[in-house]
Formats: sequence, structure tokens, C-alpha cells
Amino acid sequence: RELLVPGAEVLVQKADNPERKTQFDLISVYKGEMLVNMDSQAPNKVFKEWAENSNYFKNLTYIKPECKYNNSRFDFYLESDQRKIFVEVKGVTLENEGVVSFPDAPTERGIKHLKELEDAVKDGFEAYVCFIIQMEKCKYFAPSYINHPEFADALEKAKASGVEVWFLQCGVTEDTLEIVDVNNH
Repeated sequence: RELLVPGAEVLVQKADNPERKTQFDLISVYKGEMLVNMDSQAPNKVFKEWAENSNYFKNLTYIKPECKYNNSRFDFYLESDQRKIFVEVKGVTLENEGVVSFPDAPTERGIKHLKELEDAVKDGFEAYVCFIIQMEKCKYFAPSYINHPEFADALEKAKASGVEVWFLQCGVTEDTLEIVDVNNH
């Protein structure tokens, strides 16, 4: 609601599928001078590219998108040397005075993923929740207690249970979205 307001300048991309209801995909929106990527598929794409090309997962040998585990489907399963890793990716577009937050609306599915990541840790896997911050120049991340206090509590519990919580800051232009900084807490 805070981004798609009357008069907001948006960037769209022509869709390839002639069967679609609309001819364009919403890619980004300007919030004042700040460009915010709104493409819901971009966080997973940018994470995969970063995981494959960075050295954060040393000796990465396998990456599988959309991997089922118990009653969830995580965004990624990775193998690196002897490590077996599940990753859930969350796109962050909510910002207020430089503070970015997730979620922007209640997400029971998000809570379920956090609990399943905790189970994965208990079963001997590494587990990560990676927040892809789809804008630049943010001061810090804080879970959104206003929009979904249960998710914020579940995130703290997951972290205490051994789930790694990472914040991946993106550089955003009209043509690109790429991870430029990583903070893990």
C-alpha cells in the first residue's frame, strides 16, 4: 500500500505470454527517489545467481530450486562439500525511514517455513532464511511486528534454534537487481 499509490512512477516489462490477462509485468516502483524492485520472482533468481557465483557456499556442487522437505517446499536445497543446506528466500519491499521489514502482510505460510527450517536443523541439515532487500540505502532490517507479530516471534525462535538469518542487500537499477552486501545475524 505504501508503494503503489496514485501518481507513483512504475517500471513494467512486456510479457511474452499472449495468453495472459495483462500484457505487462510490474518490475519496479519509485518511492520518492528510491527505486524498489517489485518483481516477485526476482528474489529467488538473484539468490540463485549469487549462490552459484559467490564464494559464500564454498565448493557448491548442487543446487535444486523448489525442494520438498516434510510438509514444505523450500526455495532451494544446496550441497557444498559435505554440507546439506535448505534455504528459504523472502523478498523485502517494505521500508519506512530507511528501516526495511518483512512481512508486509500476515504470512502463515512464512511461519510454517520457519518451523520446518527448525525441523531441518534438528535433522542435521543447515537451514537459512535469506531476506533479499529489493532496494538500496537501508539502515537496518527489523521484523514487522505491526503486520504480523507471530512471524516476528517465529523468526526469533527459528534463529535461536539454529536457523541462520541472512539479509542480502541489493543494488537496484532500472535494468538490474544484484546482491551487493551480505549480513548474517
